[in-house]
Amino acid sequence: MNVPIRKHITLMQGYTPGEQPADVAVVKLNTNENPYPPSPRVLSAINAITVEQLRRYPSPDARDFRRAAAEVHHIDPEMIMPTNGGDELLALVVRACAGENARVAYLDPGYSLYPVLANMQAAVPVPVPYDISAQEWRVPNDIWKIDAAVLLIVNPNAPSGTLISLSALEDIAHRFSGLLLIDEAYVDFAPTSALGLVPRFPNLILLRSMSKGYGLAGMRFGYGIAQAPLIAELYKIRDSYPCDVISIAAATAAIGDQAYAKAVWQKVIQQRQWMTNQLVKLGFGVPESHSNFVLAQVPIGMDAATLYQQLKSRDILVRYFNLPRLTDKLRITIGTQQQNEVLVQTLIEIKKGLQHAR
Repeated sequence: MNVPIRKHITLMQGYTPGEQPADVAVVKLNTNENPYPPSPRVLSAINAITVEQLRRYPSPDARDFRRAAAEVHHIDPEMIMPTNGGDELLALVVRACAGENARVAYLDPGYSLYPVLANMQAAVPVPVPYDISAQEWRVPNDIWKIDAAVLLIVNPNAPSGTLISLSALEDIAHRFSGLLLIDEAYVDFAPTSALGLVPRFPNLILLRSMSKGYGLAGMRFGYGIAQAPLIAELYKIRDSYPCDVISIAAATAAIGDQAYAKAVWQKVIQQRQWMTNQLVKLGFGVPESHSNFVLAQVPIGMDAATLYQQLKSRDILVRYFNLPRLTDKLRITIGTQQQNEVLVQTLIEIKKGLQHAR
């Protein structure tokens, strides 16, 4: 290759997103999208956008959203930074804090984008293994000792859905010497958030997403929450206009309709419990999830990769990770009641077919 691409870029592996099929009839339970539509206020806000708004650049800081989000979270707007999806915030944090040969630590298994972002910076990815025992995922007690510029913790975790306690996160924030990012992309489906820790720790930033809890995955809108001085530093290296006028309007309308959002979250949580119960009855091992998905360890006698393909051949998509400690598991997004019932019934049929074949 004669193009002058930096060597570490040519050597690295990029992020592999989940499948996005063109066929809308597929039961799509593979990329953790919200199965329910966003608030009706979202389409009203989009329809109200004028030609003049499209002609002009959007608000650089998405000020309407900052104000709406600040009101919901009971914090100052200066503590919020809207971004083009939560992934942009992750990239900004790594770019700001981790130069060449710096260390970027993250719990593993976790969000597979983390090592990619480190490699893009020619930084050193440092996976910190979860202690996985049965269906428990434990964080090392001394993780705060890790020598790293940045520590990334997704909580609730992806792909397990497990939740780290607030007391443990508080201890890490207090002891860790670098920047701690707590990725709360799935926190809307969890009982606790680390939001209350932000005013106490200047080295802490939270990631929030409008993709999961608010049904706006197609809009690519996220935001960070941190003390104002940290937000101000990150603003220096962000794109000029990262959020477009349509996504700002949609996200502002969505976060402003908390009654609708909370009703949707509760439906997802109820279906998550139902799905967990059904999978356990079928012999799957499922750690307690606090997200909008479950991680299912396949029963003895089943192969996760084969089961993934069998489901796909029946137009049901789930997520299979060919990664260490995940090869015997499938991550299953919580869908609508009808989608979930189709999946469970299909698993029952596949399991019966295996039993007859023996």
